[in-house]
Amino acid sequence: MLDRRRFLGASIGLAAGAAASSAFAGKPLAGLETAAMRGSINASELGLGSGGLDDKSRAFNRMLQKASDADQAVFIPPGVYVVSNITLPKRVRLTGVPGATRIVHGGDGHFLAGEGPTRIELSGLIIDAANRWLGDSVQGAIDLRSVARFVMDDCELVGASKYGVALERVSGRIENCDISGAAEAAIWSVEAGRMRIAGNTISDCGNGGILVHKWQPGEDGTIVTGNRIERILARNGGTGQFGNGVNVFRAGRVIVSDNQISDCAFSAIRCNSGSNVQISGNNCARSGETAIYSEFAFEGAVIANNIVDGAANGVSVVNFNEGGRMSAITGNLVRNLSATGPYPADAPGFGVGVTVEADATVSGNVIEGAPLYGMHLGWGPYLRNVVATGNVIRDAGEGIAVSVVEGVGPVVISDNIIDRVKRGGVVGHRWSDAVTGDLAVKGSDLPGLTVERNRVS
Repeated sequence: MLDRRRFLGASIGLAAGAAASSAFAGKPLAGLETAAMRGSINASELGLGSGGLDDKSRAFNRMLQKASDADQAVFIPPGVYVVSNITLPKRVRLTGVPGATRIVHGGDGHFLAGEGPTRIELSGLIIDAANRWLGDSVQGAIDLRSVARFVMDDCELVGASKYGVALERVSGRIENCDISGAAEAAIWSVEAGRMRIAGNTISDCGNGGILVHKWQPGEDGTIVTGNRIERILARNGGTGQFGNGVNVFRAGRVIVSDNQISDCAFSAIRCNSGSNVQISGNNCARSGETAIYSEFAFEGAVIANNIVDGAANGVSVVNFNEGGRMSAITGNLVRNLSATGPYPADAPGFGVGVTVEADATVSGNVIEGAPLYGMHLGWGPYLRNVVATGNVIRDAGEGIAVSVVEGVGPVVISDNIIDRVKRGGVVGHRWSDAVTGDLAVKGSDLPGLTVERNRVS
């Protein structure tokens, strides 16, 4: 029950609200006034009405062209706008009300596409691809090629029947967006220039999260940072081409940092033939295969200060046979690995904490719960210039497995703490076969292999 004071307060509030409604009757909302003050075009003034299932593609295209010719931004009021075959002109600046302005794909041809614009900016929009068909020549719900400046900020993109955002030769940034339900990957960027992909939430995609690719190996420089990536499948199958949270292919000088990545069918972060990659500060949980991978023809990988909790393998830096070399693996925490992966494993099997092969230092890592090896150094003759020092390894099948096949290069294994291992602290291997006793106990007289000051318990 209301007492007299509360009743009077409520009456005054209602009166004030009525006065405010009267004062603003017939005037645009504050958001529209702000947009107008900034020189924006109000989409409703150009005949773009919302609501219903009527296709508004022609009106939408006319509106964009007029705004481009005038070099003005467009404010789209709250509502639902069903469109198809929207071709983005030279200059596009579209702003909506976050969570309230929804652009829905009508299912004919492409959704939002452009080739050769100088500037495209999208903000505050729900871009609903509605899982509808996209034409054969279209790669994504947003399909852009040769764009000098692309900005997508504070948008939601849902239900793409191919890629969510497909970019070819595009520079710019995607920030603070939610992208979910893409049949392929959320973001595919190829031949980028100065791209920044930051602070996004990406989830429930069919074949990948964020893909940074080049047609041929070369410098790229994309920064992927601060994203949350969850539940990435590998519907196309394979042994690692699909199902990765972040996938770098042939792109050099890419930074992947401070991301939260979980429940990926294969890797949280996978770099194939990308040189000078920097992978740091990421938190990777429940990866189906190798959590962090740098593989094939690369030169230069820094993998530092990451957490891997749950995977078939922890960190793998391999393929010296393909030219893969030069890495620093430092300060990582790897735990709770499994001997089971998404396909029958090649030798030596799953369940390895850290694997390296050539021109590498492995230091300051903590590895716990690796069923096969805590650390795996080399494979057959593919081992050269490796230092493994100052690591802690607990609860492993073997502490450190090192190749002792003829022709391997210098290796130093020193000052590691190896605790609760089943088959020895440091064991020499010829491929998968253990051929020495525990070298941490008896020492090494093998040429080029130094094993000293390790503590095994």
